Amino acid sequence: MSEETITEILPPIRHWPALDLSGVDFDPVLTELMREGPLTRIQLPHGEGWAWLVTRYDDVRTVAGDPRFGREAVPDQPVTRFAPHCAPRRRAVPFLDPPDHTRLRGAVAAAFTARGVERVREESRRMLDELVDELLQDGPPADLTAAVLSPFANAVICALMGVPAADRHTLHTWTELIPSSSHGTKAGERARDEMGAYFADLIGLREGGTGEDVTSLLGAAVGRGEVTLEEAVGLAILLQTGAEASANNSGQMFYLLLTRPDLAERLRAEPEIRPRAVAELLRYIPHRNAVGLARIALEDVGVGGVRIRAGDAIYVSYLAANRDPDVFPYPETIDFSRGPDPHVSFGAGPHACPAGTLVQMQAELLVEALLGRVPGLRPAVPAEQVPFRKGTSVRGPQALPVTW
Repeated sequence: MSEETITEILPPIRHWPALDLSGVDFDPVLTELMREGPLTRIQLPHGEGWAWLVTRYDDVRTVAGDPRFGREAVPDQPVTRFAPHCAPRRRAVPFLDPPDHTRLRGAVAAAFTARGVERVREESRRMLDELVDELLQDGPPADLTAAVLSPFANAVICALMGVPAADRHTLHTWTELIPSSSHGTKAGERARDEMGAYFADLIGLREGGTGEDVTSLLGAAVGRGEVTLEEAVGLAILLQTGAEASANNSGQMFYLLLTRPDLAERLRAEPEIRPRAVAELLRYIPHRNAVGLARIALEDVGVGGVRIRAGDAIYVSYLAANRDPDVFPYPETIDFSRGPDPHVSFGAGPHACPAGTLVQMQAELLVEALLGRVPGLRPAVPAEQVPFRKGTSVRGPQALPVTW
């Protein structure tokens, strides 16, 4: 981009409050920001100052993958942010840049490949069948979140991590506390510390091992001196707490399918379209509140016709990118024939979520099991009475009452 095409005019700063949204309603503030321009300036409820917001698909991918925008500088300045429990930690995995970030993720990359995910598919299917067996045995009504979606997400990530079955309930409790502010910041910090101590012990026991699960891979990497134990524990916590986001994604997906029975019936009737349909649902679902983690411009960079100055904070919105009409025609429409579907629900660039293949597999298994084995599955309360989580960065139903 030439200097002549770059504007120096700063747009106004828009305050973006922490909204607790229900259902799959798209954030009205984000809708306005998308209309105002490809780049706007925002102020979030916590931290200080303002930050750039990027909403257009191509710009989002550019910023997410450009090494001139880094995460390591974020803890050094009071960046405006969505929630108090999102305060950056120096040397925490999400705030590492390459090459350290690349080195650390490389230690566990094998577990998240198609082959690595396939390794836990049959165990995941078996655990899901057991949960559905219990659901049917107990009979309606039921809370689908508590009975199936949340324990399934936790069990799958525990299997991939190599967490023994006897410890999975404890990990589930910690996982629910860490990303939420509804129980208080101290409760989340205590849960993080306890989970960290647990993984330090587990990874230490597996140093020198040859297992294919995440903690074995981390133990082997620590044993070879490729990563420190502190780095390994931080990554283990990050990956384990991803189960909460996965459960919430599944909750929104089934809320959508059960309140749009035409979509559910099509998936029952046409099982061959399920992988493509799941990808489209992942694109459409607003999986988080506001934005995730900031980056800092390390030098002056032109983005979308705007000059981002060195030191400026910048956020990308993957939700907005997934609704870019230049990439997804009629983005407000759920189109199971859409293809290709290059959604960025798992992020982009070096910090993209490594568990995308795993989440896709989980969703496909849930659609197969619940729509196949519980054909009369439907909401037990009106859609507007389904309670959604409050005070969290990830969106999803607190409970999903169903009957059949």
